[in-house]
Amino acid sequence: MRRSFTLALLAYLVPTFILGYVWHLQLFTNYYHELGIYRPDVIIPLGFLSMLVQGVIFAAAYPRVVDQPWRLASGMRFAALAAMLSWSFTTLAVAAKHPMTSVGGFMLIETMFTIVQFALVAPLLAWSARTGSVALAHPDQRAA
Repeated sequence: MRRSFTLALLAYLVPTFILGYVWHLQLFTNYYHELGIYRPDVIIPLGFLSMLVQGVIFAAAYPRVVDQPWRLASGMRFAALAAMLSWSFTTLAVAAKHPMTSVGGFMLIETMFTIVQFALVAPLLAWSARTGSVALAHPDQRAA
């Protein structure tokens, strides 16, 4: 496995898991319970597996869909697109299918989560490309 892929995977997985755990199960746990969308026994390994699958896909796609993956602007553009994709299935689809006490309240808190998540992930993706094999193969691009 290439170093840049592993770093990109970790750039997505680590902050997403930490933020997801703290956001959903600590900071706003009461709010989510009031929304009536949580099962009594949240299955954390399934949530982690979901993040792992997403991370593999995003890590594989990132260097293939951006021109200069080591640049922060590239990480921000990719993260904006990835955030919209993620938001479409973690917020819109869930709001459309699951019972909850407030669709608007759910959409607001999940939209905020997605914004914070990808604001954290974006610079880490650029760093992963800068630190990984792409930047190491092209030292002149490190300063870009």
